[in-house]
Amino acid sequence: MKKVKNCSTSPRRSLTVKEAFSNAVFLGHTLWLFTFSDLKTIVIPSTIFGITNSLAASRYHILPVESVHHTYLLRRSPLILLWVWINLVPFTIGNQMTASSITEDTINKPWRPLPSRRLSSSHARVMVLLFYVVAQMFNIYTRCGIRQGLGLFLLGVWYNNLGGADHHPLVRNAINALGYVCFTSGAMEAALGIPLPLSTSPRLVEWLGVVAGIIMTTVHVHDMYDQEGDALRDRRTLPLVIGDMPARWVMAFWMLVWGICCPMFWDTTFVARVLSLALAILVGLRTLLYRDVSSDKTTCLIWNVWMSFVYFLPLCARA
Repeated sequence: MKKVKNCSTSPRRSLTVKEAFSNAVFLGHTLWLFTFSDLKTIVIPSTIFGITNSLAASRYHILPVESVHHTYLLRRSPLILLWVWINLVPFTIGNQMTASSITEDTINKPWRPLPSRRLSSSHARVMVLLFYVVAQMFNIYTRCGIRQGLGLFLLGVWYNNLGGADHHPLVRNAINALGYVCFTSGAMEAALGIPLPLSTSPRLVEWLGVVAGIIMTTVHVHDMYDQEGDALRDRRTLPLVIGDMPARWVMAFWMLVWGICCPMFWDTTFVARVLSLALAILVGLRTLLYRDVSSDKTTCLIWNVWMSFVYFLPLCARA
């Protein structure tokens, strides 16, 4: 009588599967740590822009109002979020892997993968190249944000590898502005499932120009609380070039301008105008009056809330 073979999984195979799972968890946690600080600045606000501006697609003459359904966007929300995040991953790794970045993060954010020695610099360099390829393949496969993904790759190289973030504050802010436009418009493409027809939608181009203008003139809110670290890296941010207080006045002035102009652009309801202006004034006043690191971080968080509200304004436009 033949012996029945033992069909149970061998110990070696069990170990291999267990190791693979452990490695996958380790990689996922590492990527989470790389991108955690940008969830509130890029991932969540860009996803909000993609959803809200897709609901307002008829105002851009992209699609008729009845063709964009809430349920459709709800189903695509994970894709929108994933598009933003996966295109952010290689940029954040590239931004954190230089020697000066690691030195700064050792002081300010020791939990990040490189200062905590969770990952070596050589492994980080491999991951940057790998995830730039992964991001572009994902964009092509999903047919979402192909142009924006390529733009983010070029901007990332400029910002992280060619000194775009370090040598002049206006160049730094301009790269940030273009990056925000790529993230927000790419998220909108992921929401709609079609390339944005920019040549036939001047209103959308104008709105993206407004977004770029806001970022260009106010994004240094992120630099106010990190002046010590930026000085350590010899990075020429606006507060380090023109001085702390002048940079705060620049911030306060432009917050007032945009707090008024953004609702005017869309001819929004009175309530939307009041909320936009109130949040903008709050950011401006806090920037001028509360100047310690902890307060600047809170001000930056409120700025992100205001930006997310600005992305809702197309839905607040009066018919």
